Amino acid sequence: MAFGGCWAYILTARFGCGLSMVNPLVQLPFGVMPALAAFVVRRWITREGFADAGLALRLRSGWPYYLVAWLGPLVIAGASCGLAAVLGLWRPDLAALDELAGGMPAWAFVATLMLVVPILTPIYAGEEFGWTGYLRQRLFPGRPLLATAATGLIWASWHFPLALTDYISFARPLIGLAVWTGSFLLQEALLAWLFTRSRSIWPVSLAHAGNNMVLFLITGTLLGSEGGTGTGGGLGVTGVALMTVAPMAVACACTMLPARRARQRSS
Repeated sequence: MAFGGCWAYILTARFGCGLSMVNPLVQLPFGVMPALAAFVVRRWITREGFADAGLALRLRSGWPYYLVAWLGPLVIAGASCGLAAVLGLWRPDLAALDELAGGMPAWAFVATLMLVVPILTPIYAGEEFGWTGYLRQRLFPGRPLLATAATGLIWASWHFPLALTDYISFARPLIGLAVWTGSFLLQEALLAWLFTRSRSIWPVSLAHAGNNMVLFLITGTLLGSEGGTGTGGGLGVTGVALMTVAPMAVACACTMLPARRARQRSS
């Protein structure tokens, strides 16, 4: 349901109706399809209900994870730009971000994005209710790392038809899709960690919204293209993904350290 419905919609909307997949309103049916599929399966096929769906907010116990989910994408964006600067791939300059904001100062634009992210969180729950909140919990029981990897691969491949549209364009499609897949795997590892720790789908959805609206928007603007002022990094989609993969890999390693130390103490 998730794949068939989404892929059919993308191809029809783009090539049948000529709609742009960059338009958030056009993306909306695509984004809610995994949640719809999971709802149908839970309610009418397996009849297992929603006890483990993580629908409760759990703000009192989970507020640290909400904070991590909200600030994490901004931190990774900063680390990605810093890495590009250290490697000599980008000259630190926020003019491209100023231009995107229509004259608004870059800091004010980023602050506005950070305020918008919580508002958009319910929209991104359309994916997380299906992938992290349902599928990952049922793949390879008792083997969380394998379940996370499998979910990340499935989630990545679900996005592949977007590479045929105006949503994203790779100069070398095979390499681009491979790097894109690696990015999805690392994102899923972080989202799964948030879900496991908070026992709620909402910090996961908040982080997903931040990835799209903060992490990839900022890095794509500053590092991805030349921009009207000529200050962009010009790395392209694949180069930007590579710059974000390194900080995400470090973040994943940090989430695994406490569990590894606990196992060592136990042994």
